[in-house]
Amino acid sequence: MTADKLNERICLGIESTADDFGVGVATFNGDILANVSNGYIPETGGIHPREAARHHAEVADKVLSEALTQAKIKPKDVSVVAFAQGPGLGPCLRTGATVARALAAYLEVPLVGVNHSVGHIEIGKLKTGAKDPLTLYASGGNTMVTAYTSGRYRVFGETLDIALGNCLDVFAREAGLKHRKGLPLGAAVEQLALKGKRLVPLPYVVKGMDLSLSGLLTAAVTALQKGMFSLEDVCYSLQENAFSMVTEVTERALAHTEKKEVLLTGGVAANKRLQTMLRVIAEEHDASFSVVPQSFATDNGAMIAWTGVLAYTHGLTVPVAESFVRLRWRVDKVDVLWVKQP
Repeated sequence: MTADKLNERICLGIESTADDFGVGVATFNGDILANVSNGYIPETGGIHPREAARHHAEVADKVLSEALTQAKIKPKDVSVVAFAQGPGLGPCLRTGATVARALAAYLEVPLVGVNHSVGHIEIGKLKTGAKDPLTLYASGGNTMVTAYTSGRYRVFGETLDIALGNCLDVFAREAGLKHRKGLPLGAAVEQLALKGKRLVPLPYVVKGMDLSLSGLLTAAVTALQKGMFSLEDVCYSLQENAFSMVTEVTERALAHTEKKEVLLTGGVAANKRLQTMLRVIAEEHDASFSVVPQSFATDNGAMIAWTGVLAYTHGLTVPVAESFVRLRWRVDKVDVLWVKQP
């Protein structure tokens, strides 16, 4: 089915901020026609930016072709090309940006730079129907509580060091857990935590509206290495402490903003225990609770495509010559013209 038959304009979005290279296709009325990604898995340790960028360059053609096939469109049907302009890892961002620029120039269509964090919020709103939520965005690279006010998504609390997803991933690697097909490291920790019964003494660090996770991570690894506690008990205790910290910050922000919706988005959103904790505090404040669908929780091209639609329809485009990546582009520095103050 072509774009003409759909009677819709189409945005193609490219995500490449970290370990995933994704391409999404969205219509201007919010239908997601395709969402394809290919992830880089390091042989050892965490993400190696240059190796990840090399992976992205190698799979770009394949992912792009698969997304167009899934969407049942041809390149000429694309009206706008959007790309994740930041924040993220420099080599990875630049690889995605290069692909997006080449496409936009070849197709002679506008180019839109999208803030990765805003993308996570907007895909969460689109897929859950949330209108004006307080959002906990928790992933491998970010942990923050945001809400819209005065033209931007303002940060009401965030990690002072490492992100929640990174905390879980690093612990998993230190514990010798391996990536399995369809099972991220954080999910492996979650499964083991379900078997834990003993609460291991670990740090709990909330500073005002912010939190710190590095000390918790170090203590959990140390507890495991000493051999005094089972892996299941340490996983259980790590989750309970980390999730309680982010839930406390979220609840404080909810009380302050008096929002009537709570949205959980980002890669860690798939964790059932975190969902349960947030659902409880939402109910206690008479707010509804929603979670981004799992297929849109991790980094994906669809969120870039949809946010690209929102930006483009409100006049936000970027000339190819000025489409530099922005490694430290904070969410509260982005004008979100498409959101209206309730």
